[in-house]
Amino acid sequence: VQLQASGGGLVQAGGSLRLSCEISGLSLRHYAIAWYHQAPGKERVGVSCISAAGTTEYVDSVKGRFAISRDNAKNMGYLQMNSLKPSDTGVYSCAAELARCDHLLTLYIRPGNRGRGTQVTVSS
Repeated sequence: VQLQASGGGLVQAGGSLRLSCEISGLSLRHYAIAWYHQAPGKERVGVSCISAAGTTEYVDSVKGRFAISRDNAKNMGYLQMNSLKPSDTGVYSCAAELARCDHLLTLYIRPGNRGRGTQVTVSS
């Protein structure tokens, strides 16, 4: 399985970015897709997850600002990030797992492969 996150960059507070996660080596429609955020000097945390059935979950800090989606036909996952804050700065990575979203977001289940992340920098 290979995962590659992209779409990061430098943006001013209040701006938007759309992250993409390209996934290969599996039949994506059976897998949950999760996004993770690692801020500078901090532990990696779950941000959002979309189940195989399309149910979405978000941590409180991004509810109403971020939107997760998937395109199984393209083997892609997406994270639309709006109203960005400096605290959103960090590396974002993605994972695809046969697991519940709540388990993935809380890192009760740690993804075996998150691939290369993408850097998001939000300036104040």
